[in-house]
Amino acid sequence: MSPTQSEAVLEQELVQQLVGLGYEFASIGNEDEILLNLQKQLGRFNNTTFSQREFIHILNHLSKGNIFERAKILRDRLALERDNGDTNYVRFYNSEDLDQNLFQVTHQVSIEGIYKNRFDVTLLVNGLPLVQIELKRRGLELKEAFNQINRYKRHSFWTNGGLYQYVQIFVISNGVNTKYYANNPIASLSFKQTFFWADENNRNIKELGAFAEAFLNTQHLSQMIAQYVVLNETFKMLMVLRPYQYYAVEAIGKQV
Repeated sequence: MSPTQSEAVLEQELVQQLVGLGYEFASIGNEDEILLNLQKQLGRFNNTTFSQREFIHILNHLSKGNIFERAKILRDRLALERDNGDTNYVRFYNSEDLDQNLFQVTHQVSIEGIYKNRFDVTLLVNGLPLVQIELKRRGLELKEAFNQINRYKRHSFWTNGGLYQYVQIFVISNGVNTKYYANNPIASLSFKQTFFWADENNRNIKELGAFAEAFLNTQHLSQMIAQYVVLNETFKMLMVLRPYQYYAVEAIGKQV
């Protein structure tokens, strides 16, 4: 691979790899298209279809609270009064039967806030953006991608209902080095809180393609969101486990 491989090439290769790993490609260019996709995907996920009135009620529910509170909404259900007067419970994520969740990948979504920002690669689960990946070309410092995400958080993640505040995990990569971290307010974020993923022998998985294979495959990622993104009630923040913690918990579970 070229040491100066462009960001665009990295992005295209990653999207193709994720489609090969079971993601459905979604062509989404702006927030209106995110909302249309969300209405459709939530309907599929809940084995129904939502009218416009019902969907507006769902959006009003989803637009409440900060990052921490939205992480709770994601894992909870909404008692929705349907147009016919019935009440149905709407789920946003299935933490028990992970195979029921619907995974999509899209890229270059534009959101307009203080400035118009265009995000590299977004992973959608049941229509909600739960993982955001920021790429920089090979040779650039990884911290540039971290700083870019912080700019997005300041400029546009909060706009128009703030669906991007449902992101649970950020991934940053320059192709050669790839790290992940939990979504929290900028004041609580530090580059020191970004982690490499590793295998069971504690060998870091740094290269983007290998990271995608190990960490972003739908089975592992859905498990990370369901079980290994911890909602810390004391500090009202999200915590994502590091590899050695993940393997320790998995080993304990197998022993039990």
